[in-house]
Amino acid sequence: MEIDLENLSKQELLALLTKAQKTISKQEKVNTKLEKKATELEEKTSKLEEKNTELEYRVKLLQRMKFGQSRERFEDPNQTQLPLDVEQAVLEEQEEVIKQEITYSREKKKHPGRAKLPDHLPVEEIEIHPEGDLSDMICIGKETTDVLDYVPGYFKIKRYIRYKYATKGKDNTQINIGELPERIIDKGIPSEGLLSTILVDKYVDHLPLYRQKQRFSRENIDIASSTIDGWVAQSMDALKPLYQKLVMDIKNEGYLQVDETTIKVLDEKKKDKSHLGYYWVYHAPISKLVMFNYSPTRASSAALPVLENFKGYLQTDGYSGYKAYGNKSDVTHLGCWAHARREFERALDNDKIRAQHVLVEIQKLYAVEKKAKEQNLAPDQIKELRLDESLPIINKLGKYMIAQMNLTLPQSRIGKAFAYSQKRWSNLSDYLHNGNLQIDNNLVENVIRPVAIGRKNYLFAGSHDAAQRAAMAYTFFANCKKHDINPYKWLKYVLENIQSINHKNIADLYPHNYKKLILDNVEE
Repeated sequence: MEIDLENLSKQELLALLTKAQKTISKQEKVNTKLEKKATELEEKTSKLEEKNTELEYRVKLLQRMKFGQSRERFEDPNQTQLPLDVEQAVLEEQEEVIKQEITYSREKKKHPGRAKLPDHLPVEEIEIHPEGDLSDMICIGKETTDVLDYVPGYFKIKRYIRYKYATKGKDNTQINIGELPERIIDKGIPSEGLLSTILVDKYVDHLPLYRQKQRFSRENIDIASSTIDGWVAQSMDALKPLYQKLVMDIKNEGYLQVDETTIKVLDEKKKDKSHLGYYWVYHAPISKLVMFNYSPTRASSAALPVLENFKGYLQTDGYSGYKAYGNKSDVTHLGCWAHARREFERALDNDKIRAQHVLVEIQKLYAVEKKAKEQNLAPDQIKELRLDESLPIINKLGKYMIAQMNLTLPQSRIGKAFAYSQKRWSNLSDYLHNGNLQIDNNLVENVIRPVAIGRKNYLFAGSHDAAQRAAMAYTFFANCKKHDINPYKWLKYVLENIQSINHKNIADLYPHNYKKLILDNVEE
């Protein structure tokens, strides 16, 4: 029915408008209620989908645990192999990078002013004569160069006396003088022995540079703090080619353990002048190589330089940042039983009976590892032992966890402990694939511990560049510790030889190769 609005009175129009407004208001309320119900329905649907996904996962896990994991799963000949052979093209590319870095390092020599050395220090004189036949020459003078050296326990001066020779009675006089050995800081006063002591004191014995300066002052040696900082920076710059070579070698490992730890860094761009950075630590259990790398962030992208093209076995804790790398088709992502065990240790106060039962079963797995170590078994024998003894324990433990998860509150401490292991069950079991693999990530965690001690003493790194230099130092000294090598002797040898070594042979300066060199010299 149409309404003739033109013939309506003012009162009728107002009444009609009021009625229309009430109708619109009611419709808006209905629409609001419908939207609210739709939102609630969407939320319920989302929760149901999540619950369905979780239930599907539990069903699959239950099926696997109900029937137990078979030996065949861990004896598949198509399983991930350790890519130990590196293509020749990759090696040649790496050599070229190292060659360029060494050339750059040699050309980048600074000439800081020399500090005056006190007269009371003992002096070791080293005479250097020119090489070759000097029978037709006469000595016409000498040049003296003083280098501040440090032998553990005291300072001394190494005085290089270079004799000059000139031809006898000839019109075209030729001057010949002995060559100074190459030094890390050209025309500077510190010897390689002193530089090695400073670096070992800071990064091995955790003695901050300002305390080392106090030791200089007690001997009336006036060295500015900025100068000592510069010595450290130049020393680490000289070691950069060796570090880059090690990074390349780490990338080619077929089995890596990875972990990360924090380091505070001064940052002038930040309001509180402090930034929380991270050391990403890589450990190759087979070759026993260790590498620290600094990143301002803990984001998974920080591991790209090493893990982007990694193939093989990757062992980590439960941090989600490693998930993208572990999910790659050519990577087998290993879990850490030590982290799983810690979850149940935390649950002891919440549910002692269940937590204790799981801890006892995990301890049985470690007993198998101890047995393999005591018997000094080969990798194939370790794998066989694990399949015979560890696999039944894992199957039994998995069934127990599934049964108990339905009887515990998901948000309780014991419930979270069960969930942690359940979500990573394949990762925790995959160490059975190969006798070279570790049951946990403890080896890389042990490497990180010195950093925690250092943090308590020097508190922070002076800059992001300084943090990366520290990562290099921790890398080298961790490798020294891994191979039972005196860090001072190794570093002194490297600083004395790194500028003259052929880039193709730079790996000879690795701590374990240096150890072999020393042993060979002793045998001779």
